[in-house]
Amino acid sequence: MDETTENVITDESDLFLQTVPRTLVHRAGVAEVFVTGIRQIGPDHFRVGAQWPRSHSYYGPVARRWHDPMLLAETVRQVQLLVAHQGYGVPMGHQFLSHDATHAITPDGALLGDRPAHVLLDVRCSNIKRRGNTVSGYVTHIECLRDGVSVGSGSMTVTCLPPALYRRLRGSATENTPQRNLPEPVTPASVGRHWGFDVVLGATGVGRTWTLRADADHPVLFDHPLDHVPGMVVMEAARQASLAVLERPDALANAMNCVFDKYVEFDSTCVLTATEAVPGPGNTWTVRVDFAQGGTIAASITVSLTAG
Repeated sequence: MDETTENVITDESDLFLQTVPRTLVHRAGVAEVFVTGIRQIGPDHFRVGAQWPRSHSYYGPVARRWHDPMLLAETVRQVQLLVAHQGYGVPMGHQFLSHDATHAITPDGALLGDRPAHVLLDVRCSNIKRRGNTVSGYVTHIECLRDGVSVGSGSMTVTCLPPALYRRLRGSATENTPQRNLPEPVTPASVGRHWGFDVVLGATGVGRTWTLRADADHPVLFDHPLDHVPGMVVMEAARQASLAVLERPDALANAMNCVFDKYVEFDSTCVLTATEAVPGPGNTWTVRVDFAQGGTIAASITVSLTAG
């Protein structure tokens, strides 16, 4: 790490003073905003501050030891929106289509401290595309630093769609609304949860197979109305499925590699199937989870887990 990077936390402490306006990261609730500031370093280079709380109503501590890595996943999502609106001037009202996303954090980097974690995100964008004078897509590459040490990374490939184009793309699907007859949840404790309300896997009685259980009344997973299942809900389902397969609900799902081929819709059942857990070095495993809907795969997510 060069001297410039080592001094970033000191030089840019003002990035952690307050959260950014919630509208810039497409959140209704101020409490769900984790990014706290942005500075442009170069044409396609930004630094963003983020604060991760020591407790959260949904993304709470894992095994009383670690920050929930889904805080990083949500931070990556918020970073690409903030960069679009604040860095590239993409107008509010545009919709964002995510094609793929990754996040990874080391177990040491995720450890709880005696105060909220301040995470500096060094963001570089590539493959910039434009529709007229407006940026219409790009790839974000993110390095995550905590106390000046690199602890993780993230990435996302997005397309920015103006409202009229989004309506043409989605057609009648813009009228889709969530299902209210939810399947019975799996046992909450088996997926690291205390209450069925927080479970996104519907029980099927078939090994390593579930239905997606997307409860639109959940105040965190559905922070605001949408016409499709949010990507964060799909990722949470992959996390819960991997914990169920591993039979270690206290494991740390510290990395994901996600491919989103289609929106997961409200109007038909989405079936999740998971592989067996494949062991890696030390106490690590990987599980792949596929999301099938309407006869095709809508998303595939590979989850990496650490059990200490």
